[in-house]
Amino acid sequence: MADQSKNTPQIFELNNGTMQVKISNYGTTITSLSVPDKNGQLADVVLGFDSVDPYVKGLAPYFGCIVGRVANRIKEGKFSLNGVNYTLPINKPPNSLHGGNKGFDKKIWEVAGHKKDGEKPFITFKYHSADGEEGYPGAVSVTATYTLTSATTMRLDMEAVPENKDTPISLAQHTYWNLAGHDSGNILDHKIQIWGSHITPVDEYTVPTGEILPVKGTPFDFTEEKRIGESIGEVGIGYDHNYVLDCPDQEKEGLKHAAKLSDGASSRVLNLWTNVPGMQFYTGNYVNGVVGKGNAVYGKHAGVCLETQGFPNAINQSNFPSVVVKAGEKYQHTMLFEFSA
Repeated sequence: MADQSKNTPQIFELNNGTMQVKISNYGTTITSLSVPDKNGQLADVVLGFDSVDPYVKGLAPYFGCIVGRVANRIKEGKFSLNGVNYTLPINKPPNSLHGGNKGFDKKIWEVAGHKKDGEKPFITFKYHSADGEEGYPGAVSVTATYTLTSATTMRLDMEAVPENKDTPISLAQHTYWNLAGHDSGNILDHKIQIWGSHITPVDEYTVPTGEILPVKGTPFDFTEEKRIGESIGEVGIGYDHNYVLDCPDQEKEGLKHAAKLSDGASSRVLNLWTNVPGMQFYTGNYVNGVVGKGNAVYGKHAGVCLETQGFPNAINQSNFPSVVVKAGEKYQHTMLFEFSA
């Protein structure tokens, strides 16, 4: 009898004795991530559900998943490439968001390798995106590998190779973090520092206008550590903006510092490092009464997303770094999540 398990949404574990991560083959979704506080107490610091069913039923507002083929918004779901016009599903009117109606987050990925525990536990997922899927040109082979590289560090390596046509590719990991614990309330008292001195301001539909503006003297300035809630009342319903990661700091494993998130009560800290040009800073503005793990109710600002990415709508903005990957070339996006207390 054929093994059907690879086509079934399920949850896999990584555990190195200090941190424990649970990841589903459905959207390569991080459903749980437990790290110690200053007293060694473990807490699960990501929003999510106890089983795969609510994810499959579409109840998660992109909790924990990898989104693609192109993360974030593409204006009016239109772009042209190599003289051809492409039209995408308008799944967040009037734009296309996170790859369309059934993006990479709503696909079952193949498990290509898994080491649950011991030294450097890892899991590798593969997905083949067909030519024309969700309106995008060309077939693409995608891999995502999560590795626990040290006691409290997780590395994510995302790669994608267009097989036969040039295509835009920009993947993002959409986990909602709450370092006090997923069920602890909102993240407004978390502090954050972002290694970006500019943002790409947006129109009324959260699409970048094409400008690149300095954050200095605005509520968007997190170049020095600041409480997330300090000026959030001045930016509408909350932060949902792409930061230009342009503040050089020390490198780590060839990656640049993107952000440092910290929770005072538990003393948990997350340092995020990456190799891509932008990061969407999103404060869970649209989360509203989602019943999650252990019947915790997630409200507005229950978590914060730090989505390293290509700039939103870059395919239509010639002054933004290009997200087009040529046929046969390789897209590579790495994130290093370094926890401490």
